Amino acid sequence: MIKKNLTFIFIFLLFFISKTYAQLDSTEITSTVPELIKFHDVIYLIWHDAYPNKDIKQLKSYVDDNKTHIENINNAKLPGILRDKENKWKEGLVDLNKTAEDYYAAANGNDDQQMLDAAEKLHSKFEMMVRVIKPLTKEIDDFHKSLYVLYHRYYPEKLYADIFSISGDLVSKAEIVMNIPDDKLPKRIASKIPEYRTAAKNLYNATVTLAEVSKTTNLSEIDAAVEFMHSKYQALESIFD
Repeated sequence: MIKKNLTFIFIFLLFFISKTYAQLDSTEITSTVPELIKFHDVIYLIWHDAYPNKDIKQLKSYVDDNKTHIENINNAKLPGILRDKENKWKEGLVDLNKTAEDYYAAANGNDDQQMLDAAEKLHSKFEMMVRVIKPLTKEIDDFHKSLYVLYHRYYPEKLYADIFSISGDLVSKAEIVMNIPDDKLPKRIASKIPEYRTAAKNLYNATVTLAEVSKTTNLSEIDAAVEFMHSKYQALESIFD
């Protein structure tokens, strides 16, 4: 009886001393880069207007706009939730800048086909950059937002009561991720759907384990459960690479 009372008191104290989750700036958990999205205004005109009409003069007229947007994208800062995408983002920037330079070179020349090819490649590289930051699916993005709060806010500061409080939300969202219909998953992973199902089930099981363990006073087990769940999310995400 004494042991049960001590456990109750311990958990109560955790709730009492935990820092209730501070209001996050919404941009920190939003998977977007405004500077890249704004570039779409020019890319749209290039790809859906000038390119199909083979309007070389119009394509050349976008050089200054491209330079402004590329500079803004180079100076953009990824939101916290995209920190795991930083390496891919930097690799994409290298390709985007190289393609933009090719576009400028073509605009200074007189080879119409070179100009059209450069426009096509710039559009392609823009699409690749969007793919880097685009949420895998709405359901996975919803799960990732909660995971971000837990893994990058609560866990580093050892806010175990807050970990417990969010664990149920993670279980619910993981269950939704596990049950996404095949036709709602991106077409590019069609051949990997069985692999996705296994990874999603593993993620769900890991969230259930965390929810159970977070009810206890065994802090080392809670830490291990957090890391295990995070690794299962990374395994799921890697299927989309």
